[in-house]
Amino acid sequence: MQPLLKVYADRLSQPSRALIIFCRVNRIDFEEVTVDLVKAQHLTPEFKKINPMGQVPAIVDGRFKLFESHAILRYLATVFPGVPDHWYPTDLFTRAKIESILDWHHSNLRRGAATFVLHTVLGPFFGLTPNPESAKVAEKLLVRSLKTIESVWLKGNAKFLNGNPQPSIADLSLVCEITQLELVGDERRNRILGPREKIRTWMGNVKKATSPHFEDAHELIFKVKARLSSAAGMKTASKL
Repeated sequence: MQPLLKVYADRLSQPSRALIIFCRVNRIDFEEVTVDLVKAQHLTPEFKKINPMGQVPAIVDGRFKLFESHAILRYLATVFPGVPDHWYPTDLFTRAKIESILDWHHSNLRRGAATFVLHTVLGPFFGLTPNPESAKVAEKLLVRSLKTIESVWLKGNAKFLNGNPQPSIADLSLVCEITQLELVGDERRNRILGPREKIRTWMGNVKKATSPHFEDAHELIFKVKARLSSAAGMKTASKL
C-alpha cells in the first residue's frame, strides 16, 4: 500500500533534508518525490499546483497540501501519532520558545548562510554569477547569527537549544542550515565554525540524536562538496 504522505524535496535543500530526517527518525511512512532544483523542476506548472511559491519542500497528505518547512514540521509533529513530545512540546511556554527560534531563523541564520553559500559556490548551478560583496555581507550576518545562537540559546553546557535535554524541530532545522557550509570547502567552513566550539558540539549532539538518518540525508551534500573541491583543484593546477 502506497503511503498517503508525499514529500516533495531536493536533498540539496537544507529544509528538505530537515524534513526527510524528521520523518525517518520518527518512522513516518512517506514517499519521497525528488524535485530537482538544478533542473528547475520547482518552477514547472505541475509542481506549482502543489506549491504556488515554487519552492521545496512541500507535502501532500491525502488531499491536504502544505509548503514552508517549519509549517510542515509543526504539522507532522502534531498530526502523526508516536512523535515524541520533545520535537514540538505540548507545553505552550516551551513551544513558544521554539517558535521564536524558528521565526528568527529565516531572517538571520538562513539569510546569512544560504546567501553566503549561493555567492561562493552554488550560484553557477542556478545560472547565477557569484557576487563577492554579497558573500562578504552574508558571511557577517552568518557569523553574527552563530554568536547569537551561542549566547542566547546555548548558554552554559546546553546540549540542545534552550537548554533542552532532547532536540526540537528548531535544532534540526538550524543544524541542517549550518551543515550546508560543507559546500564552501573546508578552509571557509573552518574559518567560520572553527572558533565556535559550542556550535560544533551542539551540531554533533543533533547528528548523534538523529543518526543514521542525518548522515544518509547529507550524502548528496558531501558528494557535491567532493565534486566542487575537485573542480577547484583542477582550476588551480591549470594556473600553475
